[in-house]
Amino acid sequence: MLSPMDDFPIHQVAQPIRQVATSDRNFYDRYYFNCYPVGGELFLIVGFGQYPNLGVVDGFAVLRRGDDHIVFRASKALGADRSDTTVRPLRIEVLEGLQRLRVVLEAGSAADIAFDLTFDATVPAFEEPRHFRRQLERVTFDTARFVQTGTWTGELTVGDDTMAVSPETWRGNRDRSWGVRPVGEPEPAGRRAVDGVQNFFWIYSVMAFDDYSVFTFVQEDERGRRIVEDATRVWPDREPEWLGRPEHELEFATGTRDVTGAVLKFVPPVGEPITVRCELLLANYIGIGTGYGLDADWRHGMWQGDLVVQGLRKTVSEIDPALRMFCPVDHLARFELLEGGQTHSGTGLFEVGVIGPHDKYGFTGFVDGKS
Repeated sequence: MLSPMDDFPIHQVAQPIRQVATSDRNFYDRYYFNCYPVGGELFLIVGFGQYPNLGVVDGFAVLRRGDDHIVFRASKALGADRSDTTVRPLRIEVLEGLQRLRVVLEAGSAADIAFDLTFDATVPAFEEPRHFRRQLERVTFDTARFVQTGTWTGELTVGDDTMAVSPETWRGNRDRSWGVRPVGEPEPAGRRAVDGVQNFFWIYSVMAFDDYSVFTFVQEDERGRRIVEDATRVWPDREPEWLGRPEHELEFATGTRDVTGAVLKFVPPVGEPITVRCELLLANYIGIGTGYGLDADWRHGMWQGDLVVQGLRKTVSEIDPALRMFCPVDHLARFELLEGGQTHSGTGLFEVGVIGPHDKYGFTGFVDGKS
């Protein structure tokens, strides 16, 4: 079936734009944004995704402030027009491709938050290495993504408190990813019930410094073998710089998998490593209520109906610690980068998930904590 996008010369395969090249139910196409004041008192995350082979579009916003965990979420049937990036009352507007985007959550939604925010990139968008993994010969991950740091302008309302958002003091990053990853209703386990679920060890960090940004990520299997990795410095006005192999040392709260601190090192084939000390300021539990986690009633791409809009509010202290073992966590972080005898300070995202076995940190199953 045709859609308005078919009038643009952007086709990649001999099919209408609304039909993706694979029939895999897990194909998705997603926006991610985060936004924070440099003081670190709150951390807002916004997402929006389309799932063409499931016929669903959904979006969310999750705000961490103090002990509050506030979630807006909405889902609707995906229509014919893939350029429709709305799921009312949430919408994404591309004002200038790879540079400026507007993100709006209209007042009066089911959640106690609203915003009208414009992201303006400070460095060029960086295309990350392709992410690919199989299980039992089936492709479980095959995704592309680009990432970008920037500043925010606009207004954010939480309850009765409305804050002016200015680029001098508000930072964040955004990414776009698309491809195949697990989405929608859970599939029957089949043979996986015997062979076991894959582990998910993941570190993804986006660091904004005064003169440049650093993007790094690592995924490892249970033995520590790398599935994908990268560490790159991106400048506003010169070619990206590969920094070497990323290494990690995580600290955990006793009896849990809650990460309390980290040191990253970027080790080049020759020359001195770069060390980054990561101070974790505020944890945003994006797996709780947004679709990223294991909520039985709400997962990304799950069919909810023609249009469903909901709000969810919890205190962080009431979130089940056992659930946190099965969800990635997005930390607002402060970074100290040591290079050539000098220290550079920055802020940004430290996302981490330690789900399932991992030899280096002594985890043998899915529910054991750090001894």
